[in-house]
Amino acid sequence: MELGNFFFTILITTFIQLASLVGYIVLVGFVLGYLENRSRTYWTRAFGRNGFLFTSWIGTPIHEFGHAFMCVLFGHKIVGIQWFPTNTSNGYLGYVQHEYNPKSIYQKIGNFFIGVAPIFSGIAALVGFMYCLIPHSYSVFMNGIETNIQPSGAMSDMIKHTGLSSILLLKSIFTISNLLNPYFWIFLILAICISTHIALSKPDIQGALDGLITIFLFLFLFNVIGGILHFDSHAIIANIAKYNAYLLAFSSIAILFSCITLAISYTLYQIKRKYI
Repeated sequence: MELGNFFFTILITTFIQLASLVGYIVLVGFVLGYLENRSRTYWTRAFGRNGFLFTSWIGTPIHEFGHAFMCVLFGHKIVGIQWFPTNTSNGYLGYVQHEYNPKSIYQKIGNFFIGVAPIFSGIAALVGFMYCLIPHSYSVFMNGIETNIQPSGAMSDMIKHTGLSSILLLKSIFTISNLLNPYFWIFLILAICISTHIALSKPDIQGALDGLITIFLFLFLFNVIGGILHFDSHAIIANIAKYNAYLLAFSSIAILFSCITLAISYTLYQIKRKYI
């Protein structure tokens, strides 16, 4: 009976740890997926399929770079890659085909990060272009993170502070000086293209799910060893999970620009529907 309770407790603990470690990125992925699907619908209705494909010449290579980078990081062999939507007959704007050793736990865990990688590469690209083209807005956002984000804070505080940082970013972007700055409009076009292609495809989600299962099994084994050797494995994982505060804060950039992209695509669709 005690052995059964031991494994049941380990099982529940593992589920909690998995949610604390990767739950935020999974949630962000679903939110971005919904926003992108709506934006894609309105964008296509407003400009046709070619109009949507125009954004993919910038958004797709950034999306695929995320996959490729994580493949290299986790030791996967890249066997095929399409950076640009030069051939869409297979239904894909771009792709990264990779192989790995199924006996390697590290490489199997890598499937999760390879699958969700476009979120990271998209956020990195948005931050990078912000730094280069509208540095004042970049400084405001980074100062907001340094001031408001506390890794040891509660989840409600994390969400609250992330919201405050997003509001500060929004106010710092749409200013008179930025609207008169040609670099701002270049950034806005790039941000729309990136945000339109930052979400995960079905193959991305399927690959990430395989890695997610491996992460769960690894955590379960880690907790079993911790229980046997009497060290606090849960505290170790909890300390790592605290840094999700920064992940959530930076993810707010992608969500913010995805919302802006949705608003713009919806407005253009309504203009075409009523006046053209």
